[in-house]
Amino acid sequence: MLLALAACGTAASPCGPTTATVDRAIDGDTIVLTSGEKVRYLLVDATETTNGHHDCYGQEAADFNRLQVEGKTVTLKYDTECTDRYGRLLAYVSVDGREVNTELVKQGYACVLYIAPDGMARQQEFLDLQSVAKTDKTGLWGACAVVTCG
Repeated sequence: MLLALAACGTAASPCGPTTATVDRAIDGDTIVLTSGEKVRYLLVDATETTNGHHDCYGQEAADFNRLQVEGKTVTLKYDTECTDRYGRLLAYVSVDGREVNTELVKQGYACVLYIAPDGMARQQEFLDLQSVAKTDKTGLWGACAVVTCG
């Protein structure tokens, strides 16, 4: 579903809120707003810590995400699709002017996950951040013998 995003600077967009308070972080790439809506970070795939998974660096990613957003007011920016097949909002999430999506990849807490069409305009930016993290063995790239995301 294609939606115009002209209203992104207001309290809500056609997809959902543009500002909200985070109730909790589910894992390294998904949060729950105090409204109960789940948000999946665009262009990010953290290793798993839910449904019986204990992937390498998953707990570190979840902890990092939790410290960044839990209990804080975040800004949400949407792309083309509003939700994924699980009904989660798809967004770039920022707190205090810092985008969590890019920080997760840059600091080696997550891999890049591109699912067209969302993120097409920023895919290369994220791949470049991941490449640097891999080269520098940052986060999971230095800690994990096998990387299970991305």
